[in-house]
Amino acid sequence: MKYEAVIGLEVHAELSTESKIFCSCSAKFGAGINTHTCPVCTGMPGSLPVLNRQVVHYAAKMGLATGCTVNRLCKSDRKNYFYPDLPKAYQISQFDVPICENGEVYFYVDGEKKCCRLERIHFEEDAGKLLHDEIDGTVVDFNRCGVPLIEMVTRPDLHSSAEAKEFLETIKTTLSYLDICDCKMEEGSIRCDVNVSIRPEGSTELGTRVEMKNINTFSGAVRAIDFEVARQIDVVEHGGTIQQETRRWDDVKLKNTVMRTKEDAQDYRYFPDPDLIAVEIDDAWMDKIRSEIPELPVARYERYRNEFGMTAMEARQLSDSFAKAELLDAAARSGKVKPKAAANWILSDISKYLNDKAVELEGTKMTADKLIDLIVLIDKGTISGAAGKKVLPAMFETDETVEAIVGRMGLKQVSDEGAILKIVQDVLADNQKAIDDYKVGKNVTGFLVGQCMKASKGQGNPQMINKLLAQELAKLG
Repeated sequence: MKYEAVIGLEVHAELSTESKIFCSCSAKFGAGINTHTCPVCTGMPGSLPVLNRQVVHYAAKMGLATGCTVNRLCKSDRKNYFYPDLPKAYQISQFDVPICENGEVYFYVDGEKKCCRLERIHFEEDAGKLLHDEIDGTVVDFNRCGVPLIEMVTRPDLHSSAEAKEFLETIKTTLSYLDICDCKMEEGSIRCDVNVSIRPEGSTELGTRVEMKNINTFSGAVRAIDFEVARQIDVVEHGGTIQQETRRWDDVKLKNTVMRTKEDAQDYRYFPDPDLIAVEIDDAWMDKIRSEIPELPVARYERYRNEFGMTAMEARQLSDSFAKAELLDAAARSGKVKPKAAANWILSDISKYLNDKAVELEGTKMTADKLIDLIVLIDKGTISGAAGKKVLPAMFETDETVEAIVGRMGLKQVSDEGAILKIVQDVLADNQKAIDDYKVGKNVTGFLVGQCMKASKGQGNPQMINKLLAQELAKLG
């Protein structure tokens, strides 16, 4: 029998706020153990939480970007459970009235457009972290307690690990576009839990789901899903029954193990948090949130393909980076350069520089105006493409104009026809053997062009050199 996988995701993203969700402690990653804590985030008796307004702003922003209904009035709830890194034995989250509901996320898999519905987005506080060490044993670090999260819960609309990965990539890129999460997976800024079930192919009934936790990378999610689908098929085909349970994924051993059995919302004994008032988003606030949402990655991807004629790979690489996409669009809007020319520079030499230097585009001196000026100088024949590559590093590192850099480096191209003709004639006079080879049918053009470029100290216009060289050789017969 053939089976279909049915997959739902719960994606957690840490929000890029300066302080935690309910207190003024720093939310910055990497501080010494238990140095970013206070009575509020560690749940000391008598301490009172105060909701960080920016958390609400960011959560609603993600909701609007994913087509959700933003509930203008929502509340906070206590989710009760005991775990060593949750000192107050409950987590402040949202239960029946989340800030966002009923969204849709579009993405592409192998050129086919897909949609995954979002059931909800809610804000909540993160728990602490257990640090395991063979010498010191286990240490509880409460720094992460109270770091603000949004949790995005999908409907069971995904049917393969490839779909899940592309969905996750789209969520990550959207968060980056909105500038509400730093998206550093190595620091735990984005992580997900995966719900997997199987059913006979063609069936519409949902099977018993198994939740997997401890998935810290998107590639890990792919491996975890593929393993669990295969495990469930094996269980069913050997006469077994899938149990509703939570399993821990081990990305080193490439297997999962049971953490706990059946768990539902009633097990957490949710109730409204008595220390926090309801949240109301008025019209002015909503308008401000809406005004901050840029054109989003999938829309940009489609526009680059349809309007700029880019390949799927080119459009994907550009739309995946907000900074690179903004650079391209600013260049295209100028009307001075072709979008394809700007895209080629961004995807090749600009991306190579950023990768080699391990820097982000926004952390350099590169601007759209500089890129436009560079392309215009090349198009005019003022400098060669090779000279443009030499100019590029200074464009990232200094405030000089492109023309100033070209002048300082002596890269202005010689395009005077009389001057180029003199160089060509001198090179031919000095290379009789090449002329003899030419007369017996050998291809010596490349060699002679190289000699002309050398004679012009790399500043001769290559197109003009080729043209005049062809004319002079033709005269020789």
